[in-house]
Amino acid sequence: MRFDREMLRLYAVTDRAWVGRQTLSEQIEDALRGGVTLVQLREKNLSKEKFVAEAKAVLALCRQYGVPLIINDRLDVALESGADGVHVGIEDAPVSEIRRQAGPDFIIGATAKTVAQARAAQTAGADYLGVGAVFPSPTKRNAIRITAEALREICSSVSIPAVAIGGISAENAPSLKGCGMAGIAVVSAIFGASDIQQAAAGLRALAESITAP
Repeated sequence: MRFDREMLRLYAVTDRAWVGRQTLSEQIEDALRGGVTLVQLREKNLSKEKFVAEAKAVLALCRQYGVPLIINDRLDVALESGADGVHVGIEDAPVSEIRRQAGPDFIIGATAKTVAQARAAQTAGADYLGVGAVFPSPTKRNAIRITAEALREICSSVSIPAVAIGGISAENAPSLKGCGMAGIAVVSAIFGASDIQQAAAGLRALAESITAP
């Protein structure tokens, strides 16, 4: 699937912490029905075999809605499952090496917390940046915070699009308007909601509003 910055508008990152009343697949489908534009599958504790199997199932679901699937960190899982791309942190595999292995059409996202990191990721071949944490994050309590001003500076320092991430909710997202990001990445505000589809629909409308020129 060829990358387009519109795919970043409402970027949903999965978290198994809220699985229970629904399965993960049911949660993801509700989010897709609500209007998420990209799904990142994040699993820290699954074996490779189980992660690949889950990724294949989620990929089939994403294909029904025309939405790309990105795998968090694990290039091996992304390639074996046929996912559309991978997102890597600063401490993970180098973007340039991923590009060499995966080819030109594979989507690569990279975390950036500084202008220098953003420019390095762009030079190495990243398609987009994940910038944050812009607010305190319940899923990554040790995440380094960045200010709205830093987000704006990073977005304006590169030509590839960026998505803001970290503790974003319907209540605080409006304060990011004008920062230049292509979209917002959300975890608990979608998957922790009692009505995931409704939460996603509201966040999609909000994301369209705050990223409009």
